[in-house]
This record gives sequence, C-alpha cells and structure tokens, in this order.
Amino acid sequence: MNKKASGHLAALITILIWGTTFISTKVLLVEFKPIEILFFRFGMGFLALMIAYPRRMRGTTKQQEAVFAAAGLCGVCLYYLLENIALTYTMASNVGVILSVAPFFTAMLTHCLMRGEEKLTKNFFLGFVVAMIGICLISFQRAKLQLNPLGDLLAIAAAVVWACYSVLTRKISSFGYHTILTTRKVFAYGLLFMVPALFLFDFHVAAERFTNPVCLGNMIFLGLGASALCFVTWNTAVKILGAVKTSVYIYLVPVITIATSTLILHEPITVMSAIGTILTLLGLALSERRRKIQNKENTGGK
Repeated sequence: MNKKASGHLAALITILIWGTTFISTKVLLVEFKPIEILFFRFGMGFLALMIAYPRRMRGTTKQQEAVFAAAGLCGVCLYYLLENIALTYTMASNVGVILSVAPFFTAMLTHCLMRGEEKLTKNFFLGFVVAMIGICLISFQRAKLQLNPLGDLLAIAAAVVWACYSVLTRKISSFGYHTILTTRKVFAYGLLFMVPALFLFDFHVAAERFTNPVCLGNMIFLGLGASALCFVTWNTAVKILGAVKTSVYIYLVPVITIATSTLILHEPITVMSAIGTILTLLGLALSERRRKIQNKENTGGK
C-alpha cells in the first residue's frame, strides 16, 4: 500500500468509528453529564497513548508549544464543549448539518494561512454543494428545519474551531515528531483547558458508575477507539493528505450514522435518506476525483 492510500485508509477508519460514537454517547448520557463523558474519554485516551508510546517529547520551542496548546484548546476542549452546548439550544439535525460545513472552513483557513499548501479547485466547491444537499436530506428527513440562532451559531463556532484544529494539525506534522507523541501532547493541553469547565458544569467523579459493564464498555470505546486511536489516525491522514483533503471525509459521518442506525437500532431507511446518502457519496467523490486529475496534470500525468 502506497503512502497516499494509507492516508485515505486512516481517514476512512477514523470516520467509520466517529460515525458510530453517537450510540455510545447516547447510552452514557443516561448516567454521565456531557462534560464528564468528555473528560473521562480523553483522560483514558491520554493514558492509552502514554502506554503505547511512553517516550517524552524533547527539544520543543515556545512557538511549537503554543501550536500544541492551540490544537488542544480547539480540537479537544472547545470543539466538543461547543457541540454539546449547541445541542441544548438547537435541534440535533441542525448541529449535524452545520458541523458538516467544517471542510469548507478548513479549505478557507488553509488557503488564507498556508498559501500554496493545498490548491482549491472548482470541483471542491461543487462536491461541497452536492454533499451538503445530501446531508440536509439525511438530517431533515424526520425533522423540519427550525432556526435557533444561539444554538446554530454555537454549532458554526464548533465547525470553525475544528477547521482551526485541522490546520494546526497540519502545522504540527511539520515538526517531525511521532504522531502518537504529538497527539498525546495535544490531549494533555486539551485536558488542561478542560479543567475550568469541570467546575462550571458541576463535574463529579462518581467512580461507582464504572462498575456498570455497559457504561464501562461504552466509555472504553470512546476513550480508546474514538479518542486515542481515531485522533492518531486522523492526524496521520492530515499529515499525509493535507488538512483539506482529509476534512472532506467528514461528509461521510451522516452516512455512517444512517447505516449504524439501521444495523444496530433497526431504524428504517427512507427514500430521503437513500437519496441523501447517494448525493453525499457523490459529493465526496467529486471533491477527491477532480483533485486527483489536477495532481496528474501538475506531475505531467505520472
């Protein structure tokens, strides 16, 4: 398997897992508050990465530490807090659609801050429009579109924050450190920035909840799978493919959610969701296919 193929595989594995996390989160919300789930999963993820790669990071500069801190603040702390708070003010369908705009914000930030890093084509935007139509069909098939300014603005903020994290991850990849080591460093800063929120949202340890096998199993899945593993595979994909090309895989999250709902929760697939899935996949294909054509032109067709 060549390097680019491994990057695409890493992005796909990440999205396959992230697209199913809603089930575990939904189960855990019966016993845990959103901030408790967030802190425990990333704390578990940090410990797992420490065990997997126990070496210390040496020789970092103040500027590099600032980038790591910003990535931890954006990708670990702010993104999930903004998403969870947004869900308390607006409909889940609104949040799902708005967060799927993250690839667009990533592309804009990359273009403005890292000129020449990744060229944007007309077909990136065409793919974005087609995918968003598909995502809207999936998300609003059972719920009417209702605008809730505060919640929707918080969801937009979350999408922008994730775009910032993607660009920062691309910057971190140029430092030359091992991906597990850099991910662990980002987790450490994210947990540090999360501490004030623990007091704000009335955090409780209540360790007895982990004696419940269902709670423990779902938390392990979120901590080891969705956090430790997925952030490493996502950061690896960004390192290989770039922030823009990797972020396009976010379009697949609603598709994976629909598939998981059908297989696990036995929810029926509607005509709207089927059409939306096809359009979303088509949008992803358009974004990726045209970029490949451009790459061949830039390399003389090799």
